[in-house]
Amino acid sequence: MATERSLGALLRSLQSPSDLHNAFNLLPTATSLLSVLSNPLNITLLASQLLVSPAIWDRHPVDLHACRRILSVFNTAAMAILQSEASEDPRIPYGRPRKLDREQWVKAVVSGADGKSPRWRHLLLIGGILLGFEGQDRQGLPWSVRKKLESALVTATQFSLEELDLQDETDGRCITMVLNYSFQLLSDQERSRIDYDRLLPVLIRAAYLSPEGLEGGYFLGTVDTDIVQTAGKRFAWPPQSPTFQKVTGISSSPLVSGLGPLSRLIAHAIENVREPALVTQTVDQIADFVRTLMVQWRQNKLSEVDKAEEAEFLDPESLENTIPSLWNCSGIVCAPYLSMQALHILRNLYFISSRIGPNSSSQHTFVALAAVDILTQYPDLTENFLTSIKPHELGHIPEHPVERCLDLFFLNTSEHFTPVLSPKCAEDLLIQAALPYLPAGGNNHLLEIFEAAHSVVLAVCAIANNADVAAKHLPFYIDNLFAVFPTNLSARQFRLAFKTVLQVTTPPSPIANRQPLLPSILLEVLYDRALHASDTALPPSAQGTTGPDMGKTIPLSEQAVLTLALIDSLSFLRVEELDEWLPLAANLINVISAPEMRKACVERFWDALSNGEMDVQRAHYCVTWWSTKGGRELVLFGGENAQVEDQAQGAFMSGAVGGAAPESKL
Repeated sequence: MATERSLGALLRSLQSPSDLHNAFNLLPTATSLLSVLSNPLNITLLASQLLVSPAIWDRHPVDLHACRRILSVFNTAAMAILQSEASEDPRIPYGRPRKLDREQWVKAVVSGADGKSPRWRHLLLIGGILLGFEGQDRQGLPWSVRKKLESALVTATQFSLEELDLQDETDGRCITMVLNYSFQLLSDQERSRIDYDRLLPVLIRAAYLSPEGLEGGYFLGTVDTDIVQTAGKRFAWPPQSPTFQKVTGISSSPLVSGLGPLSRLIAHAIENVREPALVTQTVDQIADFVRTLMVQWRQNKLSEVDKAEEAEFLDPESLENTIPSLWNCSGIVCAPYLSMQALHILRNLYFISSRIGPNSSSQHTFVALAAVDILTQYPDLTENFLTSIKPHELGHIPEHPVERCLDLFFLNTSEHFTPVLSPKCAEDLLIQAALPYLPAGGNNHLLEIFEAAHSVVLAVCAIANNADVAAKHLPFYIDNLFAVFPTNLSARQFRLAFKTVLQVTTPPSPIANRQPLLPSILLEVLYDRALHASDTALPPSAQGTTGPDMGKTIPLSEQAVLTLALIDSLSFLRVEELDEWLPLAANLINVISAPEMRKACVERFWDALSNGEMDVQRAHYCVTWWSTKGGRELVLFGGENAQVEDQAQGAFMSGAVGGAAPESKL
C-alpha cells in the first residue's frame, strides 16, 4: 500500500505545473518506483506520465539536459532491476513480493510510449532501457527481447524523423542525443532501416548549428568581450566571466561532450545516404561552420598572441585553466570537390589543430591524407585549390599569428602535392611562399614554419620535372643556408639540409641528368666556405641535437661543421667525382687546427667510408683510394708530412691504419 500511495503522490506532482527544479527533484522517486513496482499497469502509467508531465515538458524551449534526465530515469531503473536480481538471497524464497521478470518489465515500460506523448520522447524511454540493460556490455536481456527493443528504437526514430517540428528543433536534438548514446548497440540490420537522408541534416544542425551544439562557431567571438588586460600588461580571461561559463556549458552539453562518437555517427550517415547532394550540402555546412569559427577567432584578442609568446603575454591562471577549455571546446568517400572542401575545413581548423598537434588524431590524419590522395588525381584542380589557399602576400611574413598559421598549413599541405604540380606552379606558389621563411631560423615564433619552408623547397627540387626550377633556386637556397648558419641555424639542421640537397641533385635522381654539374658547384661553394670559416667552437645553442654520426658531444667550430657536411655528402657522389672530392675532404680535415675537432672529422670520414653508406662500387673505390692511392696518409698525417710520419712510426703493411685511426675499424 505504501508503494501505491507514493505512486499516487508522485503522479499528482508530475501532472501539476511547478518549478522545473522541483520537478527534477521528483525524478529519483520515479526511478525507484519504476524498479520496485510489481503491477505492470502501474509501471506503464508511470512511464507514460514521465513523457507527458506538464512540470517537465510544458516549457519552451525544452533543453537536452531535461531530456537526458528522463533518459537517465529509465536507464537507471533498468540497471536497478539487474542489480536487485543479482543481490537477491536465494535462501529466502518467501516473504518477498512477486516481481515481474525482465521481459514483462520491459513490455510494461515500453507500453508507456503511447499516443499521449510525441514520438521523439519515446526514444528517451526505449533508448534508456536499452542502455540500462545492454550498455557497457552488460548483456542483461534475452536475445529476443533485445531485438525487439532495437527494432522499437529504430521504428520510433523513423516516425520521429517524419514528424519533425522545423520551428522548435528540440525533437531533432533529442533524436541526435539518443542515437549517439545507443547507436553502437544496434545491429547492422536495424541500422540499415534508418532513413539517413532524413537523419543526416538533423545530425548536422544539432551538432554544429544548434544552441545546444557548437552554436555555429559564434561563441568563439563572444569571448573577446571578457578578455581583460592585467597590471602586468598581460591578457587574462577570468574564470568568473560569463563567456567562460558559456564555453564551459557548451563543453558539458550532451551533444558536444559526446562529439567524438557523434562524429562517427555523422560519418556513418554520410556513407549511407541515398541522395549524393546531401553529402555536398553537409560538407558545405561544415565548411561554413569552420570558416565562421576562424573568422570569430580572428576577431578575438587572444588570436593576436602567437603560440610561442603565450607564456609572455597571457595571464598564468588563464593559460592554465580557462584557455585550455576553449581549445577543448573548439577542437572538436569523396569527389575532388568534396576533397577540396575537406581540406578547406581542416585549414580553417588549423589554428586549433596546430596547437594540439595535427597528428594527434588518427581521424584527422586519415581525412587529410585521403583528401590529398583523391585530389592528386586531378592536377588542374589541385593547382586551383593551392591557389585558393596561398598566402595573401607571397614573399612576405604576415604579422598576425593566424595568418602565419594559415601559411604553415599551406606549406605542410602543398608539400604532398609536389609530384603532380607543374614546374611553373611549384615555383610561383610553393617556392615563393617558402622564400620569406627560409632566413627565419633562430626565431622561436617561426621555427615550425621555417622547417616546413625548407621541406617544401627540398620536395620541389626532388621532382624530376623541376630540374630547371632546382637549378635556378638551389644556389640561392645554399647561399641562404650559409647565411643563416651558424647564427640562426644549428649544425645538425645545416648538415641535414645540405646532405638532402646533394641527395636530390645526384644520381639516380633525374635532376642529375639535366644538371650534371650542379652537385660539384654546390660542393665547391661549401669547400670554399669551409676553407675560410671560423675555427672557434660554436655556442651550445648552435650545436644542435647531435646523433651518433654528428660529432656527438664534442664542441664543433663552423669550419668543422662545414667539413662534416662535405663528408656527409660523399656517399651520393659518382666514382669519378669521388676521385676529386676524397682528397679535398681530407685536405679540409687537416685545415682544422683543434685536435678534438679534427679527430671527430677523421672518425666521421672513416665511418662514411666503412659503415655501409656507400654502395659496392663506391665502397670498392674508397678502399682502393685509402690503401693504394695515399688516402690514409692524406687523412691521418696530411700530404706533406705523410712520409716522415711513416718513418717515425715504423714499417706498415700497405694500406694499414696507423695509430691515429679508429682502432675498431680494421
